[in-house]
Amino acid sequence: MPLPPGPPTRTALITAAELTPPAVTLLLLVALSWRPLMTLDENIARTTHRWAVESPGVTHACRILTDWVWDPWTMRALCAVAVVRLVRRHAAWGLALWLVATCALGTLLQQGLKWAVGRPRPVWPDPVDSAHYAAFPSGHALTATVVCGLLLWLLHRYDAGRAVRRTALALAVVSVVGVGLTRVWLGVHWPSDVVGGWLVGALVVALAVSAYGRWGDRGPLDRRGRRPEGFPP
Repeated sequence: MPLPPGPPTRTALITAAELTPPAVTLLLLVALSWRPLMTLDENIARTTHRWAVESPGVTHACRILTDWVWDPWTMRALCAVAVVRLVRRHAAWGLALWLVATCALGTLLQQGLKWAVGRPRPVWPDPVDSAHYAAFPSGHALTATVVCGLLLWLLHRYDAGRAVRRTALALAVVSVVGVGLTRVWLGVHWPSDVVGGWLVGALVVALAVSAYGRWGDRGPLDRRGRRPEGFPP
């Protein structure tokens, strides 16, 4: 069955252009330890940490959500399911490879920025959770944004029903926002780490969709000499 056209390349490029200034600005402010931002982060983090210590039930729920439901490996597993479905049901090899490459790019970019910025995580005398490596950007927030964004785009491209898309959008918003809030609540990230993860993740999705619209739709023929369903004729 032929696919409806995906979001126009121009729209994705415009979105990427709109996301770039705030993402770069936040990156520079964090890298330069801009005092007003650092103070805001510290004030919010202190408040949420106090709440986390005083509300063990909520904190336990946040740990379950962040460690299992919204963990980056859970998100990557969702991506893997989508890849298998694209290949087995639609023979969309090019689209599946693009999905894998985009998720991998998001992970590499996240690790590269953590290394380059080297921001320390919050330190508490009475921690409720722990995490390692550098803080900026939040890997949980970035990965959830990338995977949810890509899956929403795929649902649009394959013309999933309106109810399915609305439900998926609601779940995606809850997941992306929720995982960011849990990371701050548990005291393992500064608020700007989470915002940075959201911005960079959204930028990765916008650039990837733009690239696919520009080059991916001209994918190769399959072994039977036909275009896979992921590509127009």
